[in-house]
Amino acid sequence: MAVRRVRRIIRKIDPWTVLKAAFVVNLAVGLTGTLGIWIAWSIAVQRGIPDDFADTLGRLTIAFTPDGELYFRVVLMLAIIWVIGVTASLTLMAVLYNLVSDVVGGVELIMLEETQDPEVQPENRPRPVVHVSANSGGASAMTVDETVEHV
Repeated sequence: MAVRRVRRIIRKIDPWTVLKAAFVVNLAVGLTGTLGIWIAWSIAVQRGIPDDFADTLGRLTIAFTPDGELYFRVVLMLAIIWVIGVTASLTLMAVLYNLVSDVVGGVELIMLEETQDPEVQPENRPRPVVHVSANSGGASAMTVDETVEHV
């Protein structure tokens, strides 16, 4: 296979596409993070870690009450802020890229592209046919044109 270098220039990025893709990815990250924190808190509560931590801090005269519902609300609000904030900032970055690419011309990528030799296509290449006569012990009466299978 022949390899050739190809120049590609990214001049525009569609902000609507960036908005949709960023929202889906950030939503997945936010849900995964929230679920992970909820599972970790549930395991910690089952082991009694927050109560032991509160007792330790109580001995040091530091007030701490393990309120899982309050913490979950805070984590949920942070996840919502994360999804909205990062999605908006990525969309804004796409718009800014479009403005800057109008001035400087975009980002140039040099890629290697594999191509097949146009003269020899594997689908169109004739395949040799071996013909051995059963009676003559190896000598064939076929012509050269008959020994090539055309597709």
